[in-house]
Amino acid sequence: MDMHLHTPASADYQEKTATYLDILRLAETRGLDIISFADHNTVNGYQMMLNEIDQLAYLEELGRAEPDESRRLADYRRLLDKILLVRGFEFTATFGFHILGYFAPDTPIRKLEHVLMDLNVPFEAMERGSSDVGASADVLTAYEVIREAGGIAVAAHANSSNGVAMRGMDFGGQTRIAYTQSEFLNALEVTDLEKRGRYTTARFFDGSKPGYRRPMRCIQGSDAHRLTVNPTKQKELGIGDRVTEILMAECSFEALQRVFESNDLSLTRPFRSSRDPYDHIYAAREEGETIVQSFHPSMARKGGDLHRVIADICAFANTNGGTVYIGASPDPKEKPVGVTRVSSSIDTLYAEIDQRIAPHLDVTIDAQTSQSKAVIRVQIPHGTDVPYAIDDNNIYIRDEAETTMAVRDEIVRLVRGDSVRDPEAPPRDKTKREPTPPEPPKAPPPSSGETEPPRTGVEVVGTEKRRGTQYHMMRDLRNNNIIHNVTRSSARRLWHYAITETEDNTFDTRKVEWDGPCGLVKRYKRAGAIRHDLAQRVKDKAGKEQIRIYYGVTEDGMHGPWGAFISEDDAPEDE
Repeated sequence: MDMHLHTPASADYQEKTATYLDILRLAETRGLDIISFADHNTVNGYQMMLNEIDQLAYLEELGRAEPDESRRLADYRRLLDKILLVRGFEFTATFGFHILGYFAPDTPIRKLEHVLMDLNVPFEAMERGSSDVGASADVLTAYEVIREAGGIAVAAHANSSNGVAMRGMDFGGQTRIAYTQSEFLNALEVTDLEKRGRYTTARFFDGSKPGYRRPMRCIQGSDAHRLTVNPTKQKELGIGDRVTEILMAECSFEALQRVFESNDLSLTRPFRSSRDPYDHIYAAREEGETIVQSFHPSMARKGGDLHRVIADICAFANTNGGTVYIGASPDPKEKPVGVTRVSSSIDTLYAEIDQRIAPHLDVTIDAQTSQSKAVIRVQIPHGTDVPYAIDDNNIYIRDEAETTMAVRDEIVRLVRGDSVRDPEAPPRDKTKREPTPPEPPKAPPPSSGETEPPRTGVEVVGTEKRRGTQYHMMRDLRNNNIIHNVTRSSARRLWHYAITETEDNTFDTRKVEWDGPCGLVKRYKRAGAIRHDLAQRVKDKAGKEQIRIYYGVTEDGMHGPWGAFISEDDAPEDE
């Protein structure tokens, strides 16, 4: 739990453009189960959030909600169902001491405002969320008023500025005892809970000191006045940067209150993961860019980063579906740069997809954490209405680890539905597409006992020369699709490589490492991935032996006998 989060309702909040949905989304990203908005002498943050939710729900009821409004409402509902949002405030008592009050999530806002009024908070300070309130109630009165209203009373950052432990002060012994030992005080919030030694706050208040015989529960919170930690002032923490772990039978305010009223101090502790949590984004980066995942450090419009993200989304929809990660490069050795404006970035992505990709494409966008950085994840299904196009006429597909513009034959196959490889999908009604184009040639079926070709890479299956230019037929080994009229100048990277090798006639059967009918022509590294050029002896219908060559085959496409050529040794970088 992180029970000390400020919002734009506090006058000293550092990011006024942040939204309440930003805070909830980031709390989810940081793995928090319980949070509380603890604004200075106000509960306006809760009211503003509730007003927004009510307005979105009203638009939904009228059937007038825009897609982004419907998504925001759905996100609010999901997050508030998942995270326990405890209502609260940070009250400034006489002489500037700060007291936290926590109340049940269904406590009426009006009731909390009355509690603040009972504590003599001026109306102006309540409206501004100011920590400067003048002559308010004293500390002991605040504890009692909060408890009598059904709340939990906690002394905020007790060991630091505005804290009731009065660290660094040479006076106030009896006052300090009263402020920290009151029967109405549930806990001390401290900033040194992670530290060890004789002089820590938790050690001082463990019941062993004369005059301080009541052991006090010590917890910690971020006191975040911003979404993420200030990169230039590391002491200005963000959401979830200082967290308490609490042991409860259920995630409810009643269970929370029972813990705070308990004498069992072992039920709370500073959060320390017993092991590093599994970082699935790091694991994905170790795998690298593939036909179903890509990585982008940035989605800035300047420089075309955002367009490249949208192109990947379009390509995945037209191919196998996939996932786009934003805020991290594909190199796991590089620390993720992260995304600072998570909520606004998610909204921007939804808007760009809605406006630029046609037909409508439903994607899921959320934020994950990798190496303490927020990374946006876009999950794209395989489209049910291919081809999808950007700005009406730019059609992209995914080819291994690259996104490329589709060529004519690929567009034809998308329209015909041949690229849909879902065995559960119902057959298309081809009677609505007259006349039906002729089937492109498929790979020759293997003879009895003959090894099937690899399942990745490309093969040049035919070449025709017209007016001095060679036009090739290329087979995509992932799906056996045939693409016609590919030239060296129009080909993509892997295809360009295969065509160059073919036109330059580089194949030499004497240099092939044969293992029966299967052979290794060359093993090399390209774009960070180990690839293989492979050869296979086959017989045509007349019984004459031929050699087929497969270019750029990755390890995941080398099944059966082809696996004999997989090596753990490094490979030279291809030029």
